[in-house]
Amino acid sequence: MFKKSFITIGILFCFLTQNILVFAYESKYPDYSHAYIGEDKWENFNRKMFNFNLKLNKYAIRPVHILWASIMPEYGMDRIQSLTNNIEYPIRLISSLIQRDFETSKKETIRFFTNTIIGLGGLYDPAKKLFKIEQAHENMEQALAGCNLKSGPYFVFPVISFTSLRGLAGRLLDTALNPGSYIATPVLAIIKAGLTVNKTSYMQPLIKMVESTYADPYDIAKKIFGLENYIRCTNLDRIDISKDLMTVNKDDDTKIAQKPVVDVQKTSSAIEKQSDRLVKTEVTSEIYMPDILKGGTNIDDFLKNYSTENFKLGADIFLFGYNPQTPVVDSMRTALFDLPGVDESVWNELSIWNRSFSKRIRTSSVSMTEGKDNYRYRYIMQKDKNSPVAIVYPSIGEGIMSSHSVLLAKIFYDAGYSVVIQGSHFQWEFVKSMPDGYHPGLPAKDAEALRVLTGKILDSLQDKYKCQFGDKVIIGTSFGALTALFLGEKESRDNTLGNTKVISICPPVELIYAMKQIDKNSEEWNNSSEDLKKRVAYTAAKVLKLYESKDEAKKEITSLPFTDEEGKLITGFIMHQKLSDLIFTIENGSKSTKTDIYQTINNMNYQDYAEKYLLASGGTSDDLSYESSLHSISDFLENSDNYKIYHSLTDYLTNQNQLKRLKQYSGNKTVLLDNGAHLGFLYREEFIEDLKDTISLK
Repeated sequence: MFKKSFITIGILFCFLTQNILVFAYESKYPDYSHAYIGEDKWENFNRKMFNFNLKLNKYAIRPVHILWASIMPEYGMDRIQSLTNNIEYPIRLISSLIQRDFETSKKETIRFFTNTIIGLGGLYDPAKKLFKIEQAHENMEQALAGCNLKSGPYFVFPVISFTSLRGLAGRLLDTALNPGSYIATPVLAIIKAGLTVNKTSYMQPLIKMVESTYADPYDIAKKIFGLENYIRCTNLDRIDISKDLMTVNKDDDTKIAQKPVVDVQKTSSAIEKQSDRLVKTEVTSEIYMPDILKGGTNIDDFLKNYSTENFKLGADIFLFGYNPQTPVVDSMRTALFDLPGVDESVWNELSIWNRSFSKRIRTSSVSMTEGKDNYRYRYIMQKDKNSPVAIVYPSIGEGIMSSHSVLLAKIFYDAGYSVVIQGSHFQWEFVKSMPDGYHPGLPAKDAEALRVLTGKILDSLQDKYKCQFGDKVIIGTSFGALTALFLGEKESRDNTLGNTKVISICPPVELIYAMKQIDKNSEEWNNSSEDLKKRVAYTAAKVLKLYESKDEAKKEITSLPFTDEEGKLITGFIMHQKLSDLIFTIENGSKSTKTDIYQTINNMNYQDYAEKYLLASGGTSDDLSYESSLHSISDFLENSDNYKIYHSLTDYLTNQNQLKRLKQYSGNKTVLLDNGAHLGFLYREEFIEDLKDTISLK
């Protein structure tokens, strides 16, 4: 799960970096792929061929992979993959020799003989386990790049998919150097085919992620190819992040240098509540102050009766030994969120026999608007179909395949709930199911649409399983958490879903303020130095290295190997990619022919989106600032008991005054954590245990 959590961050990350590199474009966000692959001269042809390859994969290649993964357990697939890697040793050897990288040549030779002799021909990898020698990712295109051969035009070929003239030449040389290419007898040819099927099957999760997650799969896949190819051809994939990755060490009291801090008032009840924790660490009384941006002006008039001058904030939950870095980097620790049993299976995830929790979640759909696409959702039912049900509203731009949604679903399912996973309403699939002209971003309007959608989903499941759900709990994160509270306010006045409670995790108190913070981080590239292209790729290479690290290592991580600037590059790209997908859908971008829509997308941030789409029908930015904030539902927050809010004192999408006012409205219904930034505490035991206590049916 650690790897899957980072795949979106890593790959998108990489792309984000690309965007920041092209200065030829006079735009807020330079072209994401132009920096690494140049002009897409044959875009019309490439898009058509890409769509052909997706269909070929769906109807011909993926079924073969599913059959293979259902015959061979994952352990066997991994052993065969290890054998394949060992056989391809000559490719890595010749490539590194041509590049005069004799250190890699020596290591690869040691690996080959060690794994061949001790590892039963390469079925096992004792070179890595015993001697800590990692396999290098070398191919002949990297050797050609090392000889200063230009990549040439960018193409999409049948089956081969993305490549260039240099890449095509490299593949031909790889084939010539691969001993498996010379297998001729029928029996050995069948073995070779099995090796090929086994190797290519590992690409299916990435293909499925790209195909189902993004509004324009071609554009995102092109970015992935461009960045990964650049990283490998410049040998950035060999970087060592271990020196930057801090892990638990009981004998080492070293802490990361901290930014300016402010005191946090500790309540005795909070400390007593934490006293029975297994981990005993000295409690710090310091937190980071996030950067401050001014929100809407007319909010100030509304808040004049809510003075925070003498109001003290105190943490209700302390994260012992959290070792904070910066708010942006801390928020990236959401990738560490994991639970046992979610993906555990002896079978590969493609296998029909894989019965892990994530594979037992089903997919269905309901119609929101006649003549528009049905809206897809996921669900898992308890044996007692009349059990209570939890509905997950994820963070901004997240789809139904969000790993965080699956993990939250696991927590609720283990507590006795059936679970429905919906995608974000600020996401392209939601817009495609809505009437023409629907533009998400107004919490009250979005909450009403979500209430109708959730009602249809619950009715559909109750009709299908002949049941009647018990209590409903809506749990939202970030933007989904904000809208969940607005939905709760509507339900308090006009109950349509039944007995409904809301759990809100890190909702922006003032949405416009949060959007400005996002825009600020997204546009940090403009202040970067001239060597940005290489440094962006270096940041992406770090992400990929972290993605490749062992799952069990995440339990020991106390810091991530990123600077604040790198963190802003990563999160900034991710947030703009989500906006890009939404605008692509709103503007009816073409997936099959050349499109100039990215000229519009690259010049639009969240504030521009609000001005173009949310204020088009009238109103002022001041009105929008108030109506999209939690201040507009302060009566609900003060008087209702059907909700609970988790927030962090270091959340960079809020400021201290906003948190004080939220605490004034909600009292002990808001639980504050002393660290974790924006959702960066989800993986911590302290939060998970408190959430379990909150939803317990006992």
